[in-house]
Amino acid sequence: MLPFPFYLSLKYLRPKRSFLSVVTIISVAGVLLGVAILVIVLSVMTGFDNMWREKILSFKPHLTVTASCGAVADEQEVCRTLENLPGVRGAAAVVETLVLMEKGGRLMAPVVLGVSPDAAAKVSRIPDYIWEGTFDLDGEKTVIGCDLAARLGASVGDKLLVYSPRNVVAKDEIYLPEELTVSGIFNLGMRDYDGNFALTSLESGRELLGMSEGAHAVYVMTDDPFRFDRFAALAQSALGAGYDVRTWREVDSVMFNALSHEKTMMFVLLVFITIVAIFCVTNTLIVVTVQKTSEIGLLKALGFSRRSIMAAFVLHGWLQCLAGTAAGIGAGLAVLHNLRRIVRFLLVFNVEVFPKSIYGLSEIPWSTSFGEIARISVFVMGFCTLASVIPAWRAARLDPVEALRHE
Repeated sequence: MLPFPFYLSLKYLRPKRSFLSVVTIISVAGVLLGVAILVIVLSVMTGFDNMWREKILSFKPHLTVTASCGAVADEQEVCRTLENLPGVRGAAAVVETLVLMEKGGRLMAPVVLGVSPDAAAKVSRIPDYIWEGTFDLDGEKTVIGCDLAARLGASVGDKLLVYSPRNVVAKDEIYLPEELTVSGIFNLGMRDYDGNFALTSLESGRELLGMSEGAHAVYVMTDDPFRFDRFAALAQSALGAGYDVRTWREVDSVMFNALSHEKTMMFVLLVFITIVAIFCVTNTLIVVTVQKTSEIGLLKALGFSRRSIMAAFVLHGWLQCLAGTAAGIGAGLAVLHNLRRIVRFLLVFNVEVFPKSIYGLSEIPWSTSFGEIARISVFVMGFCTLASVIPAWRAARLDPVEALRHE
């Protein structure tokens, strides 16, 4: 047998003339839309965070070691020291420079990374993202991003002229460009890397900079990129005070902090939409208490306590919020799982909702966790309970004589 408050709340959800009242349906629909929007937006924001982290860790190292003053002179010894540390997968010396790259009159200004061909696979996952050709840096060869290749009109086997930045620095000397052959084209699905980077051998990178030895930095890959603080401390202790160790989180701290603040801001803004929807539940309860004034008076005259009547109306609002929250989570997940189909459908009407040229990613990312959905549910249900208390308290405070006189 159902407890009286629960029985009464269910009874008020089912009017005599229909299965559900229109007001109740509108209240549930409002909560549904608010929760669905929260689930969709927060999942997309989390997806952005996760995808950018994945793309960055596919291209950049987990740790970057630089000398406190100038270039890393003893790069081979530094690499050996780092590779002997527990949890370090590999280390490689790198030179980095901005160049002018030309093919057929087309000029681009990418960043060229010079790295030892034997060690490149240890500190980068680019070999796993080769789109055309092969990952080959031996000799005077280069691997470039797909967007950079498209802008230059280059394909595998083409030769590119690479102009050294020394032409700008040295006013009285002219340096002839290096000729590099495209051996492979990679596609990370992120515009910043696909359009602005090229890889070549360490020797070719040094020639562009006029270096005979040394390196700008040493890239380090570890077994677990999310334990970067521990590995950074180990590396710093092994190398000493003459070197600086930076983690991938520190290198891209501005972007990750911006994402975190943006996600928090979006949550706060969207919460107001949900709160407005929850007020619909409050209005529904107020309407019900007015309509049921005489019935409430009769119940109190029969001896039902204020607590029972108040509990009945709180449950009445709580059940509406529960139905709206569950339906909103389901609707939000349904939209997320069909996001690609929705985007493709909108393209039929020439509506491009996620251009790579603006967002820098090839598709809309999203990621939903049980913890995030639980937090949304707890927040909505908690606020719904509070919003139900005021009309429930009003119903419980009705004087039975005045309520029956209302009839």
